[in-house]
Amino acid sequence: MAVQEARDGVGAGAHPGGCTCGDCPHGARTGHRRAVAEFLLKRDEFAAGQGLPTAVAHSASASRQWISEELTQSAEEVAARGRAEGEAWLGRMWRWTACAVWAAAVLLLLVQALTAIGAGWTAARTAGLLAAVVVGLALTAASWFHRARGGALAPVIGEDNRLSTSRAIAAGWVLFVVYAVLVLVGRLAAASHHAERDALLSGLDLDRGAGVVTVLAVVCALAVLVRRVVGLRVLGQRLQKVRADRPRAADLLTDDAGRGTFTDIQYVVIHAVALVFAAVRLARRPDQLPDLPWGLAVLALVSAATYLAGKYAEGGRPVILSVVRAREAGDLDAPIRTGDDIEIRGAGFVPPGAQGADRLARMVVRIGTVHVHVPLVPVTGGFSNPTDTALTVPVPADVEPGRVEVQLVTAAGVETNRYTIDVTE
Repeated sequence: MAVQEARDGVGAGAHPGGCTCGDCPHGARTGHRRAVAEFLLKRDEFAAGQGLPTAVAHSASASRQWISEELTQSAEEVAARGRAEGEAWLGRMWRWTACAVWAAAVLLLLVQALTAIGAGWTAARTAGLLAAVVVGLALTAASWFHRARGGALAPVIGEDNRLSTSRAIAAGWVLFVVYAVLVLVGRLAAASHHAERDALLSGLDLDRGAGVVTVLAVVCALAVLVRRVVGLRVLGQRLQKVRADRPRAADLLTDDAGRGTFTDIQYVVIHAVALVFAAVRLARRPDQLPDLPWGLAVLALVSAATYLAGKYAEGGRPVILSVVRAREAGDLDAPIRTGDDIEIRGAGFVPPGAQGADRLARMVVRIGTVHVHVPLVPVTGGFSNPTDTALTVPVPADVEPGRVEVQLVTAAGVETNRYTIDVTE
């Protein structure tokens, strides 16, 4: 009903305040929030033993399968709404990025005007404002051409739909160096004497800006190298990556699961400090490239090396360590038979960022030649199955007795090692 009302509103040229259609950012956001609320309510009801039909309530395995299927369908609706909200968010971000760029230009104008009191207006201040206008126009044009992909943020969004720390730092240094060169270009165009023009040209000498140029080269090369490293590790199934619904600012400081990481934080903080220092040096000496001290440049390079080492160290293949027959309190120990539940123990079963029910429902266990979807077992606030270190699945009746191989395929499509168990009649 709400969807139909929203569509009617579109036809009339206006959307109702609570529409959930997804044709506008407000509708996509509202629809996602409602879907999440409905899913959480359903999950908590099932966790409390409510909402089960009488036809399956008598059987633990049947009720578990029914609950898992119901939650999976609801989670898929939440995921679809989340993707729609992410696309709508990206679609409107180009306006926000353009506004942020011009707000920075206005802030620069205010700072220039305030600092000019008493000291007077100079050609360097004019060159700085003109350079900001040129950069602002370029970023605004880029935002327009990439308006469906986040505007000016499009180049720093990775293939997993998250903000890339390495690309963001590289983009920051590129924009700063471009701005510094444009300031020198403006000064050179306004220079009237040969001596002044020669002094400005000498400001571009490598010995003046060797530190900045070195840092720029390293961070740009690092951004390319990190993309290559991550891509090869994903293809080699040594790293599990799950696509996000939309980018978030926290992506610059956290891993895919939203946990803060030391390598990312130190990389952002140190290079942000170095950029601020270089900007101050440019403001003090606008007739040359900022002469970044080698001590600070080396510190930035060490930070980049630490970040790259962290990219090589993160991740790893999921692994099965043991498989045992799952039993409740009071059950006797017995061999594994068809129809029994088995508990698979190991590590790395749930990829970072795959804690949502729609991701967990994609986990599949191959027992012999039969593929079994891992059932979702809800508890208040989350799920008790599957987890990152253990999961429980039933042994299907189609499995032939004898020595059988067990293998897990995670939500990221990564396969674990094969573990052999004995299934008796």
